[in-house]
Amino acid sequence: MDIIVCVKHVPETAEAEIAIDSSGKGVKTEDLVFDINEWDDYAIEEAVLMKEKHGGSVTVVTVGPEEADRTLRKCLAKGADRAIRLTDKAFEGSDAYATAKILHKTIKDLPFDLILTGTQAGDDGYAQVGVILAELLGVPHATMVKKIEPKEGFVRVNRELEGGLEQVMEVKLPAMLAVQTGINEPRYVSIMGIRKARTKELKVLGLGDLGLKEEEVGESGSWIAVEEMFIPPVEKEAEILTGGLDEIATKIVETLRARGLI
Repeated sequence: MDIIVCVKHVPETAEAEIAIDSSGKGVKTEDLVFDINEWDDYAIEEAVLMKEKHGGSVTVVTVGPEEADRTLRKCLAKGADRAIRLTDKAFEGSDAYATAKILHKTIKDLPFDLILTGTQAGDDGYAQVGVILAELLGVPHATMVKKIEPKEGFVRVNRELEGGLEQVMEVKLPAMLAVQTGINEPRYVSIMGIRKARTKELKVLGLGDLGLKEEEVGESGSWIAVEEMFIPPVEKEAEILTGGLDEIATKIVETLRARGLI
């Protein structure tokens, strides 16, 4: 089974001090640490697990700057066979649609049975690239996938739904699946894996290589335009409840009801 995994090099923001850049439309990234997107880490692990069990190959693709090579090398160290970085000044500012177009131009000429992406990216959370890519390629897709069972000509998947429900469905190959965290346990990168990854060539393609025009990508080719980005104000109002346990419990219920929360 030939599998393509789309990954993203994103900033780790969980414990970082976030600041808005001078344009007012983005986040300052100079002091942020970047790594593979959390959801994509599960996707690459699932691809490698399937390769180890069923044979085939794993190709990892990213749209990003040269710094994204760190993420690609990490994927190679985990067991991916090939890596492709799509880089061009014209790609900057691409939304989910423009990014999917860039990926489509690359993947349409590659052999694949399955495309895996993470359910969403940790920086923008759009959760759109995978499904748009599937539509551009004309292949079926499933999202929020938490279990994959390869069969002859199709995959049986479990999808996570709201309310703790799951949906089991069969998806004909070739297909695109957006995987959820928890589908597996991503492996640690071994020293041997790191050494092997250093020797593997990274293929780099730009605008001209893909046959795209500048107006098709970046902000010009995007459907989403960011008007303003800001850090929401933090309300510091607090109320301290005093009294016995029963009295405090009653006050909490009254407060929640007054605010329409119960």
